[in-house]
Amino acid sequence: MSLLNLSKPTLFLVLLASLASLTLGFQPRKLTELYQPQPDLLTYHNGAVLRGDIPISVLWYGQFTSAQKSIISDFILSLTANRQAPNPSVAQWWNTIDQFYLSKAVKSNGPKYTNILLANQTSDDKCSLGKSLTLSQISQLAAKTGPRKSGIALVFTAQDITVEGFCMSRCGLHGSNKRNGYSYIWVGNSVTQCPGQCSWPFHKPVYGPQTPALLPPNADVGIDGMVINLASMIAGTVSNPFGDGFYQGPKEAPLEAATACTGVYGKGAFSGYAGNLLVDTTTGASYNANGAHGRKYLVPALFDPATSTCITLV
Repeated sequence: MSLLNLSKPTLFLVLLASLASLTLGFQPRKLTELYQPQPDLLTYHNGAVLRGDIPISVLWYGQFTSAQKSIISDFILSLTANRQAPNPSVAQWWNTIDQFYLSKAVKSNGPKYTNILLANQTSDDKCSLGKSLTLSQISQLAAKTGPRKSGIALVFTAQDITVEGFCMSRCGLHGSNKRNGYSYIWVGNSVTQCPGQCSWPFHKPVYGPQTPALLPPNADVGIDGMVINLASMIAGTVSNPFGDGFYQGPKEAPLEAATACTGVYGKGAFSGYAGNLLVDTTTGASYNANGAHGRKYLVPALFDPATSTCITLV
């Protein structure tokens, strides 16, 4: 076959293979060897998931306004299935996690439901451990929430609190205390530190296509960004609480239910574009899920292991 009759992508691969064999002394390879399809992105590693009643304990570290606390608290309440909100809803998104992951792992004699219970909230306004935290101090703060067995401790840090790795390699994290049987999540307010990294698409990104920022549904770039990261972390926590549940890649840095679909929020999403979202006709804000008390939120797409695709609410 003449090279002139090949498509441009195929021609590129032929030239690449030829160049490799000529300059590096490699034997010519078949075109099919230049691309190896990826295996299923997420698999079950036969460990625990969180199901049944999941008590949530919250610690607010630093200064948060009552309005900011309400936005995040209402999101947590929205995860409860009996919260009535029109679809697409946060509860619908939560049920998708149960459908794709939790129901696939639970034993036949285990709970058949997954229900979030907001157990208690405490505040550390004076920042007892200072305003620059290590990851080990995050786990200390999680313990201070009084987490219950099979529950989740949530630690939220205010916009002037720095955390090890924040903005450089993470916007949040989840871990566990196996001895006491609970998991924990930390998410920070990035609005004054790195909103382009941890609050996109409500702020222009630091890298990549500089598309206009979207208006946040609760009129708070930092807090609405925290909700996105909290949603991502809680999806990973319930489906992989102790590191042996659902994930892909190395156990120390896994891709999980939502992080496997980073940057995808609506259909048609691509790099720099969050996808086709709903827009509030009154405020012009973008969202994809309705929540408790009339709230609107943006939640990440979830990876469907059965189809190897990212599933969105809109």
